[in-house]
Amino acid sequence: MLRTLIRTDFRHAAQGAAALAAGMGVGRFVYTPILPLMTAQAGLGASAGASLATANYVGNLAGALVGMLAPRLGRSVVLHRAALVLLVVTLAAMPCTTSVTGWFVLRLLAGAASGVVFVFAVNSVLGHLRGHLPGWSFSGVGAGIALSGIVVLVVRELGNWRAAWWAAAVLGAALAAAAWRLPPAAESVVAALDRPRTHRWFSTLFVSYTLEGVGYIIAGTFLVAAIGHGWLGGAAWILAGLAAVPSSVGWAWLGKRWTRPGLLLTALLVQAVGIALPALWGGVAAALVAACLFGATFLGVSNLALGTGTHLRFPRSVALLTAGYSAGQILGPLLAAPLLRHGYQPALVLGAVIVLAAAVAAAFLRVGFPHRMEDPVQPLTGEAR
Repeated sequence: MLRTLIRTDFRHAAQGAAALAAGMGVGRFVYTPILPLMTAQAGLGASAGASLATANYVGNLAGALVGMLAPRLGRSVVLHRAALVLLVVTLAAMPCTTSVTGWFVLRLLAGAASGVVFVFAVNSVLGHLRGHLPGWSFSGVGAGIALSGIVVLVVRELGNWRAAWWAAAVLGAALAAAAWRLPPAAESVVAALDRPRTHRWFSTLFVSYTLEGVGYIIAGTFLVAAIGHGWLGGAAWILAGLAAVPSSVGWAWLGKRWTRPGLLLTALLVQAVGIALPALWGGVAAALVAACLFGATFLGVSNLALGTGTHLRFPRSVALLTAGYSAGQILGPLLAAPLLRHGYQPALVLGAVIVLAAAVAAAFLRVGFPHRMEDPVQPLTGEAR
């Protein structure tokens, strides 16, 4: 019985990883290594490139709002599967047009699909799994980034920007198939009178995580283009994905020894350094170190922030935090766009400063934080594990 339960949990974690790899690692972040190809071969300007990134983040916010405003839809298996299909279709359709308007619509739809998949997958993983297993699921984002980066790096030597998008669609389809049977989160209810008063800490967490969305996405969108130098940018992005794979598990392991707010502060400070490095110091070493630091922290920040929200037992915490994060991602490229006329380096400096502001908010989160709380009530449906 125990062995069967362990196998079921590991299968659940793997399905969650596949969903996050498809929705985030490929559906969102494959645009980062393809952007230089579209700039060089498809006539996409820097400003239009930032607009396409913004479209994706607007869509992501819309997808996250589904989980916040309609929790039952956020747990809908049918909607989750429809989002996976839509994601693959939008990836495959990108090479079918050279219209910036058409690309804008496709990236908008892809963002909405990835937002739905993310909220569904995170709720499923955090609602059912314990210990280090949610960390392995979050590592799917890093695996998706690494796989999509490798695919684009190979295709750029053999084909063009169109072939890169089609290859990404094939990868996305394979991952979507693996995530097809991911079970939904069980519905749970905590009576209003029994709910702990954690609004102060959740509000601080929300501010920190929203600022992180603003700052990290500037690096997530423009890091490869800023590094440049042909293969180096693509290799750095693959390295960022590979560094992200074990990072969620590593941060979860550290969580056994240190508190989540303290770890969140540490991760944000390290990430700020990683974003600033390629802007302040040139060269191969700085680029590779920056990629490692970025990859090792951005998933850790998400895992820690969403885990903290769940710990605080704030209603719909995952959807609310994801909505703030998504809103921050919309704002990030818009703030960076005026700086792009001076190159990508000033944009990275701005991103690092904003992540430092997120770290300041995380420092306030530590004040009086309720580290020990009673276990939340059991789900209304399904077995608690």
